[in-house]
Amino acid sequence: MARPLFSATKALLLPAPSPSPAPASSSAAAAAAAASLLPLLPCKRRRKLLKKLNSPRVAPIEPEEARRVPELDAVLDRDAAFRFLTRARSFLAALPPPHRIPLAEAGKLYRELGFPRGRSVSRAAARHPLLFHLPTVGSVPHLALTPFMRSLLEEERRLHDELLPTRVRTVRKLLMLTDHRRIPLAKLHHCRAVLGLPDDFRDRVGEFPDDFRVAVDPDGRHVLELARWDPALAVSALERDFVVDERRVRRTFRFAVAHSRSMPLDAEDADRLDAATTFPLVSPYTNGALLRPWTPEAEKYRVGVVHELLSLTLEKRALIHHIFEFKEELSLTRHMYASLRNQNRAFYLAGTEMNWAVFLRDAYGDDGALREKDPLVLFNEKLQRYACMNEDGFLQGEHSLTD
Repeated sequence: MARPLFSATKALLLPAPSPSPAPASSSAAAAAAAASLLPLLPCKRRRKLLKKLNSPRVAPIEPEEARRVPELDAVLDRDAAFRFLTRARSFLAALPPPHRIPLAEAGKLYRELGFPRGRSVSRAAARHPLLFHLPTVGSVPHLALTPFMRSLLEEERRLHDELLPTRVRTVRKLLMLTDHRRIPLAKLHHCRAVLGLPDDFRDRVGEFPDDFRVAVDPDGRHVLELARWDPALAVSALERDFVVDERRVRRTFRFAVAHSRSMPLDAEDADRLDAATTFPLVSPYTNGALLRPWTPEAEKYRVGVVHELLSLTLEKRALIHHIFEFKEELSLTRHMYASLRNQNRAFYLAGTEMNWAVFLRDAYGDDGALREKDPLVLFNEKLQRYACMNEDGFLQGEHSLTD
């Protein structure tokens, strides 16, 4: 009889669309161009540039160039290009009407508004003339949203209202992944864009008393607790895929088995040894705190938890900072980089050593586009298209639609 791939019982018994991607990401291309100048520079400047190139800010998280996927690297470059749009619209939308802030004050909020420190906020706003403008109120210049941008935000709010039941299901599954079925509300708010939650989700959890409870932990933090366990939700994306295509799921993950060098094994024999001696994958909806640390089962549990967490995100990817936001709740360890890198068929690591992201490979096509797009992802792509237009281009687009 075939052995099941997922073993929860055993674990419980144990104590605008982005432009066409370039051949390489812009950050990697810039680093390569800088490295090509090394032989031409004097010794002192060469050492300085070499030190900069080896900095975690620019050093790629994937050291082997052959394993890099330029199409997925380009997704992070797109995020960087629209960082001001993403952060500034969220910040200004949270202000009371008419959603504006004095330009002198906005110039100090480079972190909140997403423009480089020391740069001009007005220059960042001028790149998106359809969405941001600089009105003068009482001789004081302000940064504000255009009326067109405010209408788009109203559309986004309506979309969030329609998708709220789906987002509630996502948060319930996330709570079911945690050890104690609770997460601080501040962490959910910090990761709201990754999970597709509305900005006011913290204020709306009271609308679902059958699903959530809000409590205060000993540290004085407000935490969201799971009100009831739903066995129908305790099924991971891997388990659903396993029913459809068992062979593909088995090929997705490889956990090597240590054996003596004196045992000559070809590739086929090694695969048979792996299949015969490794533990089956552990369901991420078991209690990871009960697993013994540093065992194969514990590693498989943590890999499965990260896979399920990414499957709950809006774009099937997340920065490592967002994943480790739930480090305590999901029993993750600081050795996750090695575990994720070993599973290169399931995950792709992109970015730099200081700020890298984890992608679900199966969720993306060869062109770097999501295979299945949430309605909110489609809205964000439309917003990015408008961000790249000027007024003339917008009017031409409107005329082409009416014609």
